[in-house]
Amino acid sequence: MADPRPDPSPRNRAVRTAGEGAAFSPLYRQIKELLVQSLERGEWKPGELIPSEIDLASRFQVSQGTVRKAVDELAAEHLLLRRQGKGTFVATHHEARVRYRFLRLATDEETEGGRAESRILECRRLRAPVEIARALELRAGETVVMIRRLLSMNHRPTVLDEIWLPGSIFRGLTLELLAANKAPLYGLFETEFGVSMVRADEKLRAVAAPADAADLLGVGPGVPLLQVERVSYTYGDRPVEVRRGLYLTDRYHYRNSLN
Repeated sequence: MADPRPDPSPRNRAVRTAGEGAAFSPLYRQIKELLVQSLERGEWKPGELIPSEIDLASRFQVSQGTVRKAVDELAAEHLLLRRQGKGTFVATHHEARVRYRFLRLATDEETEGGRAESRILECRRLRAPVEIARALELRAGETVVMIRRLLSMNHRPTVLDEIWLPGSIFRGLTLELLAANKAPLYGLFETEFGVSMVRADEKLRAVAAPADAADLLGVGPGVPLLQVERVSYTYGDRPVEVRRGLYLTDRYHYRNSLN
């Protein structure tokens, strides 16, 4: 005999689905995952205001406190930004507080690293080297976009970046587009390609400056540099960037906070 009770609402089914196979997952973590799914689908775009905690609590049929705890975690992870008296917004790399959060340089006087100026040296499409394809979870030989750029701090060359992006996602990314861009690079990726960088893993090591890098950075070959290898991820823990940076640290240090 058919069950005469009405089918649960989509909102209740959504919470139940998020909890399937995760019996010990706190309810606020389930709500957090649903919010991330909405961000990934583009329901709320970078820079946009998300619904209030009261509206989200009604949507998911949970308490406002549960929603607040989920939003607090997403704000701590820089996926959302709270603005006093205005509400909660989707984080964007156009926002001053988020713009340089992956650039961890500071001067030796413990102040911010200063204004960063970017100069694109190269942008071309090619078949992915094996190690890049592996890091981006691409098939061998898939197309990638490779960018080289020089980042200057306070008008002094400081970072030489080599950036690798999946070609299928970044169709239309050209040297001309990059040269004309006045926004942060990750801001351009958001606006033009719908890709938000939400977290990154990094490896650091000391290296001797190769001759070509030394010339661009204005130092002698063999000068000690800090090499930073980064894999950046968008929603769903999908890798969308490999970045290898050579950092000149005679006036700057690499700063991080460990919790």
